[in-house]
Amino acid sequence: MSEKKIYIVGAGPGDEKLITVKGKELLERADLVIYAGSLVNPKVLEYTKGECIDSYGLTLDETNQLMVDAVGAGKTVVRLHSGDPALYGSIVEQMEELKKVGITAERVPGVSSVFAVAAALETQFTLNNVSDSLIITRPAGTTLEKDQIAEFSELGCTMAIFLGTQKIEEIMEKVRCPKDTPVAVVFHASWEDQEVIRGTVADIAKKVKDAGIKRSAMIIIGDVVDPKNYAKSYLYGVKQGPLD
Repeated sequence: MSEKKIYIVGAGPGDEKLITVKGKELLERADLVIYAGSLVNPKVLEYTKGECIDSYGLTLDETNQLMVDAVGAGKTVVRLHSGDPALYGSIVEQMEELKKVGITAERVPGVSSVFAVAAALETQFTLNNVSDSLIITRPAGTTLEKDQIAEFSELGCTMAIFLGTQKIEEIMEKVRCPKDTPVAVVFHASWEDQEVIRGTVADIAKKVKDAGIKRSAMIIIGDVVDPKNYAKSYLYGVKQGPLD
């Protein structure tokens, strides 16, 4: 008896060429693709000839039942998440429910939007003498009672804030880093309509509001947004001797 399995695939940040080779191959052979609504670039769906269903508006139970029925009919099923599903992807709860009916899920990682944002900003999130750490977080909301943005902002690390564009004024009032700390907001990183807005803690909220950006963007706070006094890499800055 063959194993009952679905594939949870990271679609990448937007650009259809930033999906992994394995992810693309699975889309090409899929009979059913359930994708994460407007978060997935429609061009990525052009890789499949299978049926495509937008999961927007569907409950977890409804989405899982679609997959269970398709697997039961012998179909190859891909659950397509934006970016990498390990970040705010709600995949553990999906996998737990599928396990109850004997279906396993194979994970296929994707390129997270946070890395597409770094590319858009032409920077790196960890930079010698600027920031050695990257904090990935989100503001409090419907599913998060209290966030730690204020506390994190005191650590001097690069901060990448998901799902926060609609609350950018509140976030900038909450952070405890200096008001002249560089901030960037990147809309649709790697998509054709990508837009980058740069500013500081003091003025970025107004700039974003004036640009009319309310969602599908990421907030980056920290000196790596406008790196100046960084130290050169030891690995590439020092001549290495012969290998043993």
